[in-house]
Amino acid sequence: MNDYLPVDSQAEKILVVDDTAYNLRLAAGILQRKGYEVFQALDGFTALTKAAEILPDLILLDIKMRGIDGYEVCQKLKENPQTADIPVIFISGLDELGDKVKAFSCGGVDYITKPFQPVEVLLRVENQLNLRSLQRTLKEKNLLLEETLQELKQTQSQLIHTEKMASLGQFVAGIAHEINNPANFIQGNISHLRSYTSELLDLLNLYQAALPNPPQHIQDFAADIDLIFLMEDLAKILDSMKFGSERIKNIVNSLRNFSRLGEAKLKKVDLHEGLESSLMMLQHRLEPEGSDRPKIQVIKHYQKIPQVECYAGEINQVFINILTNAIDALTQTNLNLSLIDGNPSCPNSECIIPTIEISTELIDPDQVQITIADNGPGMTEKVKKQLFDPFFTTKPVGSGRGLGLSISYQTVVEGHQGHLCCRSTPGEGTNFKIILPLKQ
Repeated sequence: MNDYLPVDSQAEKILVVDDTAYNLRLAAGILQRKGYEVFQALDGFTALTKAAEILPDLILLDIKMRGIDGYEVCQKLKENPQTADIPVIFISGLDELGDKVKAFSCGGVDYITKPFQPVEVLLRVENQLNLRSLQRTLKEKNLLLEETLQELKQTQSQLIHTEKMASLGQFVAGIAHEINNPANFIQGNISHLRSYTSELLDLLNLYQAALPNPPQHIQDFAADIDLIFLMEDLAKILDSMKFGSERIKNIVNSLRNFSRLGEAKLKKVDLHEGLESSLMMLQHRLEPEGSDRPKIQVIKHYQKIPQVECYAGEINQVFINILTNAIDALTQTNLNLSLIDGNPSCPNSECIIPTIEISTELIDPDQVQITIADNGPGMTEKVKKQLFDPFFTTKPVGSGRGLGLSISYQTVVEGHQGHLCCRSTPGEGTNFKIILPLKQ
């Protein structure tokens, strides 16, 4: 009668290694009768090969063998990443304390002395298999917890960003609306003021021609107010007012463009408008900061590109985030920066002009690429690896929450099926590439 249990497809796999055929058959028989799937090896080299092939759940390993002994086999198993976590139970006729210590020191988890008893073998094997099962379960749960934690971080960052952007969008839209009304009033009346002023000056010229010698008190008053200068400067003032009103109009348009953050619909948009609006919003940060830093130069290489179907406000925010990081890199560095040749702070040609370069191009019929590069201090490989992680930041405490680039990555990659990558080398600046499909 066959007293072996049938091997279950889910049964644990055990590799038995012993250079004595009798011991090998004995151990294999004990384990097979319990339903384990057993593999056998008569020497250390065969054991290493089989272990790598079948990846057993447990190895019973003899110490004294021809060729390489059990200690060396165990060491080689632990050096191989594929087999390193397989538990090894040593089986040996050696019963000295030093032999057992050496067995444990080279990676063994248990020790069975020959001649072994079936009950002892099965109990020790079962204990180690239970431990391995628990370790696997714990590892799986740890991985699940890590994934859940990452998802929670992303959800948290998305919620913070969404709430922040919704409030900011409403605030900006309100400001744009409030500025727009008086700005339109001023701009609409400048043309009338210019016309009225021109007519009054023409009338004054007619009076001067008709009365070349006015009374003395009129001549004195004209001298006091410097009438000739006033007539010349009045036109210049009107030109300045016109330029200022147009500037306000451009700012309002930029604010309106930026306030698209609240829009939830896909639209075809001109990315150049979004870039210009973002630069307008950050214009104050590009200006010089006393004698510490000159004005940041912005160089644009815009190619003709088609409109892109996207969530305009979200893409604008990506531009803002990346440009802000570029400005931070150029303002928080101790590089010797200078804009003016001959400046005492820049005695030689080694001085660097702080620069941001923005390029756009159609890289294939279905994709556009936006590149934003700076000549700041660059980043280390360690920083680059964490660049898009939520809440990771290299800025001082209180200067940022580490959400900008994480949200940008989600927006481009997950929200628009595009690509966002960064290339940076310490001392050579940073280069961000945004690739967007023309259609979603």
